[in-house]
Amino acid sequence: MIIHSTQGGEAQMTPSRYSRLINFLQEDLAISAASIAVAMRHRAQDPGSLTMILWQYGLITREQLEQIYDWLENA
Repeated sequence: MIIHSTQGGEAQMTPSRYSRLINFLQEDLAISAASIAVAMRHRAQDPGSLTMILWQYGLITREQLEQIYDWLENA
């Protein structure tokens, strides 16, 4: 299952870039759709960064968090 979202949020991210981030999380980092869905539900209650929510809930490692920020910087 691939999650696509058209919601903005990640630091003024366009819907297209947000979808690419979700694809990166799933395809490159092998983050499960269930983990992403959990983070997205929590993000609805707390509009913090999706990546920080994934990390705070232990759904990604610190190394994966660093890879995400590298991706965000270069994407």
